[in-house]
Amino acid sequence: MMKIEVTVGPKQADFVGDAHLALQAAVDYVTKLGGGTVRVLPGTYQMGNSLFLRDKLRLVGSGEDTILRKCPSAVTKLVDDTDWYDATVHVADPSVFRVGGGLLLRGKSPFYEKRMQYVKLTVVAIEGNVIHVDREVREDFWPEAGAEAATLFPVVTGNYVNDIVVENLTIDGNRAQNDHLDGNYGGNIFIQDCDRVVIRNVTTRDGHGDGVSWQVCDDVTVDNCRSLNNADLGLHPGSGSQRPIVTNNRIIGCGTGLYFCWGVKHGRAEGNVIEDSGKYGITIGHRDTDNLVRNNQVRRSGINGIQFRDHSVHRRNPHRNVFEGNLIEDSGVKGDCVAIEMLGTA
Repeated sequence: MMKIEVTVGPKQADFVGDAHLALQAAVDYVTKLGGGTVRVLPGTYQMGNSLFLRDKLRLVGSGEDTILRKCPSAVTKLVDDTDWYDATVHVADPSVFRVGGGLLLRGKSPFYEKRMQYVKLTVVAIEGNVIHVDREVREDFWPEAGAEAATLFPVVTGNYVNDIVVENLTIDGNRAQNDHLDGNYGGNIFIQDCDRVVIRNVTTRDGHGDGVSWQVCDDVTVDNCRSLNNADLGLHPGSGSQRPIVTNNRIIGCGTGLYFCWGVKHGRAEGNVIEDSGKYGITIGHRDTDNLVRNNQVRRSGINGIQFRDHSVHRRNPHRNVFEGNLIEDSGVKGDCVAIEMLGTA
């Protein structure tokens, strides 16, 4: 079946531009017509907000010559309350933000002191020090609870969208100029509640968080990718994700290489090279069951090469997982560790 295909580039393209706005315009145009391909021509694209994926999209770059680069982050304090029902944010320094740009609200809950809150938004208007955002925030952010607004967001993201291919491009998280963003909320690529997603021949590098994180997503394939020098998790099949396929990737210099989060089931990780992880090469734990981890190479992990996490309740330990044919070398760069540590009663 023939579907629409458009190009984006700094010049001589259907959508001309070198920032997130041109990319998003192309994606929205194609997917409003029932889906198709967006080809991103060579260039470095400055990402002042996430590129939001849509249903039935194929996003194709030009290899190493297509770079999506996160803008430097900045932060400012809130000077008035933003409540559950508000779609405005009053800030000390509005110059931090641009219309169409990304905005992260974060801070402790005014009601539960230990609970941190994060809400990702898009700026739709600026009026003095009042930032108008694209929706009601559905949390409460108060100045006395340390609430702040920052230009932090995933470079590429998707929420409740399906049937997507992302391939043949580079995502640069600009780690040196960005604050940290936890992998439950962000990453160079972050998708949540998305099914049937293929990420192929993509480089995610220098993120101040995860390389690729997918949460509550079924049938995600990450193949022949490179996750390089990301601060936290190189590849993060997240909570509740079913049947992830992680094959033939290189995960180098990340905080932890491959992290099976909670309740990851019936997955396959095969043929990956994981080197120079700050902590663990591969780690698996809470209710992660029935996964196959085979023929991977794990070298020079800071702590253990493979870590089975434990839980005080037996049924929550990782059961019926098969590890076979993995090569584990030179674990414990940071101290006296082992190749494989099995905790709990897996």
